[in-house]
Amino acid sequence: MSIKNSLPIQSCAAVLLAACTFNSSAQSADEPTKFLAFVGTYTGGDSEGIYAFDFDAETGKASTVRLVAETKNPSFLAIHPSRKFLYAVSELPEGGGAVAAFSIDDSSGNLSPLSKSSTIGGGPCHLVVDAGGRFVLVANYGGGSVCSIPIKEDGGVGEAVSFVQHEGSSVNPQRQAAPHAHSINLDHNNRFAVAADLGLDKLLVYQFDSETGELKPNDPPFAAVEPGSGPRHFTFHPSGEFAYVINEITLTATAFRYDDEHGILDPIQTISTIPGDVEEGFSTAEIVAHPSGKFVYGSNRGHDTIVVFRVDEESGMLERVENESTQGNTPRNFALDPTGNFLFAENQASDTVVVFRIDEETGELDATGDVIEVPSPVCIRMMPAGE
Repeated sequence: MSIKNSLPIQSCAAVLLAACTFNSSAQSADEPTKFLAFVGTYTGGDSEGIYAFDFDAETGKASTVRLVAETKNPSFLAIHPSRKFLYAVSELPEGGGAVAAFSIDDSSGNLSPLSKSSTIGGGPCHLVVDAGGRFVLVANYGGGSVCSIPIKEDGGVGEAVSFVQHEGSSVNPQRQAAPHAHSINLDHNNRFAVAADLGLDKLLVYQFDSETGELKPNDPPFAAVEPGSGPRHFTFHPSGEFAYVINEITLTATAFRYDDEHGILDPIQTISTIPGDVEEGFSTAEIVAHPSGKFVYGSNRGHDTIVVFRVDEESGMLERVENESTQGNTPRNFALDPTGNFLFAENQASDTVVVFRIDEETGELDATGDVIEVPSPVCIRMMPAGE
C-alpha cells in the first residue's frame, strides 16, 4: 500500500540559511558502504537480547541475523562515537531500569558485557551518547524522568551524575495523568538536550554540561505541543535550523524552528502523519530526518505505514508525499542506513525488518524484497563494518 499526496509543496517566504545545504544522498568513493547493524528487541517472547546483521549498501543485501548479546529487554541502543562500545536500556518488568554497557568486537560484532548502571527512574525507553563520548543520557518513560550517566575509560558506566524528575499532567486521563519522558536527544552543538514527554505535551529543554554531565532546565524550559498530542520521538534537521517531533496520540508531527544559541524551539506547523482519520489502535512511534535534509520520515502503528514528508528548504515545514506499507504489523521504529539510500522498517509484532530503497529525488520508498527476520525488533543502530 502506497498512499500518495497530490497536493503541491508549500511555499513559504523564509530565508534559507547557509548551513542548510540539502545535498544529495549519493556517496563519494571513499565513504564506507559496508555496515554492521545492531538490533534492540523486547525479550518477552522469542528474543534473547541484541542481534546483529551485516549490510552492504552497494547491493542492498543483508546477512543472516545472529545473536550477539543475551540481555533483558534491550529495547533501545546507542553506539559510542569511538565505535568501540554499545549501550542499551534495560526495561525491567518489576519497574526499575538500567543502562547496560558492552564492548564491540570489530571483527565479529559480538558484544561483551562491561557493566550496568541504574537509570533511577523506571521504564527507560530511549538513550543517546553525547558527542564527546563521556555521558549516556536516558529518558525514563515509566518514571517520567531523565538522567545523565558517566562513561568510564574502559567503556563501562558509572552512577548517574544528574537526574531530573518531570512533574505535571495533561488532558488525556488515560495516557497523560503523569509525566512520561519518551526520548532525549542532543543538538548538533552538544549544548542542549531535548526530552519529549508524552504525559506533559511538552518538549523539555535542558542545558547540558559536557564536562560534568549536568542537566539544567533551560530558559525557557520547554516548548509545548497541542494538548492531548503526546509527543514521543524527536529529531533535529541536519542543518540544525529545524527540528521535528512525532505525536503518538494524535498521529501528527510538529515542526519547529530551532535557535541553537539559546536552545529555543519555536513551533511553526503541525501536520497529520496519515491521510485519513485516526482510528482506535493507531499510534505513531519514530521520526527521522534524512541526512540530505530534504525529507523526514515517521512510523504509524496500526496504520502500519511509514509516512514520507518533503521538507520545504526555506521554512522547514513539511508536505506529505506518501504513506508506504511496512509489510508487517506494529512498526515501532525504523532506521536509515548511513548512506541515506535505504530505510529499515521494524515490524515488532511480525518479527521482521523490511528493507526499502529511498528515491533520492522524491524521498519515496520502494521495497527491495529483502525481509530480515528478527524477533520483536525495536531499534536499529548501524556503524561501518571492520572498524
